[in-house]
Amino acid sequence: MNQIKKDIYWMQKAIFLIQNAKVKNEIPVGAILIYKNKLIAECCNNPILYNDPSAHAEILALRLGGQYLKNYRLLNTTLYVTLEPCIMCAGAIINARINRLVFGAYNKKTGAVGSIINIFNNHNINHRIIVSNGILSDQCSELLNIFFKKKRIEKKYKKILY
Repeated sequence: MNQIKKDIYWMQKAIFLIQNAKVKNEIPVGAILIYKNKLIAECCNNPILYNDPSAHAEILALRLGGQYLKNYRLLNTTLYVTLEPCIMCAGAIINARINRLVFGAYNKKTGAVGSIINIFNNHNINHRIIVSNGILSDQCSELLNIFFKKKRIEKKYKKILY
């Protein structure tokens, strides 16, 4: 199987995780971590459930990956995430020494891998990460758009009712 087909396969798995986030009213972002062609961690956003601003899908997947590998360095792993990582998550990805990041939708508000800034391009950082972006971006973007449209409608009706 070529790399693009693998990327699509794993991104579809990350998109499937979004269903869990939507049910919990979390921003629908899914992340999976792959090591030696094996899924070792899968998470979706949970900051509301955990009352934890750092409980982004990427951070939770890195934590589980570290436990699985029994190492804080996640060498030779690939992280698939449905939304471009924010500054916090991009920093954690660098510190974890992820080999490759694959993301779907661009994050035009807080994206730190090209949309707003690109932390990975800073020449002072000593770890280089291979980035593939835009994998199933239309699907990833649409799920986010539906979620936020629903939130705006709910907010509008709350104002009317109260």
